[in-house]
Order: sequence, then C-alpha cells, then structure tokens
Amino acid sequence: MIIIEGKNIVKAFGQQQQVILKSISFSVTKGDYVALTGRSGSGKSTLLYAVSGLDNLTSGEVWLIGKNIHQLKNKELHLMRNKNIGFVFQFHYLLPELTALENILMPARKFGSEKAKKAFAEHLMHEFGVFHCKAKLPSQMSGGEMQRTAIARALIMEPDILFADEPTGNLDTENSEKVISIFEEINRNLKTTILMVTHELDFAARANRKIHLVDGKIAEDVRRKQ
Repeated sequence: MIIIEGKNIVKAFGQQQQVILKSISFSVTKGDYVALTGRSGSGKSTLLYAVSGLDNLTSGEVWLIGKNIHQLKNKELHLMRNKNIGFVFQFHYLLPELTALENILMPARKFGSEKAKKAFAEHLMHEFGVFHCKAKLPSQMSGGEMQRTAIARALIMEPDILFADEPTGNLDTENSEKVISIFEEINRNLKTTILMVTHELDFAARANRKIHLVDGKIAEDVRRKQ
C-alpha cells in the first residue's frame, strides 16, 4: 500500500523564484523506513516539509494515506497531522512548563484521550529509557532525554507516518545511536512508516531505502538488500 506519494513536486522561494525542488516524484509504501540524504542545500529538508504538509508547494501534488493533502481544508489537515502523523525535529520543542509525561501526552490532550493514553505514554518512556524523567521539566533533563521524550510524544497517537528532520543533529554519538535504535525498533515492531532526513551516512545505511538528492532532484533511490 502506498502511504506517501509525491507527484512532480516543485518548490521555489523568494521574489526571484529560486527553484529548490525540481519536479520530484516518488512514493513510499506502508512500513518503509526511508532516509533522505544529500549535501546541504540539496533540498532534502525542503522535500520533507513539503510532503509532510508543513509547507506549501509551488506546484505538484502530495498524497498521504490516500488523500491529496493540499486539497484538504485546514481543519482536516490539522486533524491528519495530529492523529496520523508524528514529527521529530533536530530540536525537541518540548514545552518548558510541562513535565516529560505531560509533554508526551500533549497530542492526546487535543483529542480528550489523555487518560486513555497514559499507560501507553509510560510504556514508551520505559522503552526509551526516560521513565525516570516522568515528573521532570525539560530544564532538568539532558539533551538525549529531551529528544527521546520528543520521539515518544510523536508516537503517542500511534501515527501511520513519522517524519524526522535531522533527529540526531544536536546529539552526541551515544544518544544518536539510541535515537536510531528507537527508529529501527518502531519501524520493525509498530510498522511505523519513517521518512528521515539525515546527513549521517551510517544512519542512512540502516534504513531499508535511501533517496539521495542532488540540486533538488533525486539522483539515487536504492533499497537495501535484506
């Protein structure tokens, strides 16, 4: 089943209309773990933002879970983002006034399912090694703990798709390894489809597919031999 599909995606910025993405087309099947790679300025993060619905296209189409997201009303797109999609960024974006557990349950609160999701939130905290941070504020946590908490928050609604933009960018080697191991685990056990931007070639090699961008075009699209 195709869960992400981009059709002739073009993205240009500025008055001069500098074209960053040049008619990109690709699809991702359910359960895939795809690494987006490329040099700085190649368009990999721009592509991630375009296909996740966080940014508008100049032209082209994006389909997520069978829906053309740029034809959805704002309310429908917002609902899809909160229920079917998880986001992990280079920075954790935890709310400073909330504890780790409260941050993780934030998406569930929007649906009135905070109580129903509490046990799952605690399960994720155990799995990701941050249960000891349950009552801590972000200011009382390490960088690795905050990023793992952010991943748990992204997964609390059990999304179909996880979009990640340089999720290890601000982490040391040990915590980067923990994050990538978590991604491998949720892809394997929860069948979560992952589209991850990374400049770390070792981590990209651990995805089951790599899409490499050069100057706003797909230069290579290879699937790892199982």
